Amino acid sequence: MNELTAKRHAVTAARQALFLVFRIGDERYALQAIEVAEVLPRLPLKPIARAPQWVAGVFAYRGAVVPVIDLSALTFGQPAQARTSTRLVLVHYRPDAATPAQLLGLILEQATDTLRCDAAEFQPYGLDNRQAPYLGPVRKDALGLLQWVRVADLLDDEVRALLFPLSPLDLTLLEDQS
Repeated sequence: MNELTAKRHAVTAARQALFLVFRIGDERYALQAIEVAEVLPRLPLKPIARAPQWVAGVFAYRGAVVPVIDLSALTFGQPAQARTSTRLVLVHYRPDAATPAQLLGLILEQATDTLRCDAAEFQPYGLDNRQAPYLGPVRKDALGLLQWVRVADLLDDEVRALLFPLSPLDLTLLEDQS
């Protein structure tokens, strides 16, 4: 490989992004792989009382309690099917640049494939879906449309406050009430 070919290949590789591809029902979606911390099998979760039905619960992970949402239930109101390919995907949730990233679990169906492509291939799809701001642009390929899910836009302010309270619970307040 000559120097010019190597430089051209390096520029092309720099524009390429890796995506984790999954399904909600029959539709394909993708998360940018740099947002993914780890892909785990589906694990038992502790439910959160009075949380929205798409908040699947919490689980302990390496000394921290991690909230988990079911993306199928959030998007279409139907919980993800329990398949061998259904995964618990940990993502780095960071709603804005001023907030440190926190782990958030996503229950995703058929989260077993990856795709490397130019991120610029994803194009706006012409709708301003304010009920689902996390659903980003789409990319057409031989299998149909693939929609990019933006992790930073998954939670609204109310659910973010429920799952990631600004200050930790003060246990002395609970002791004073007894």
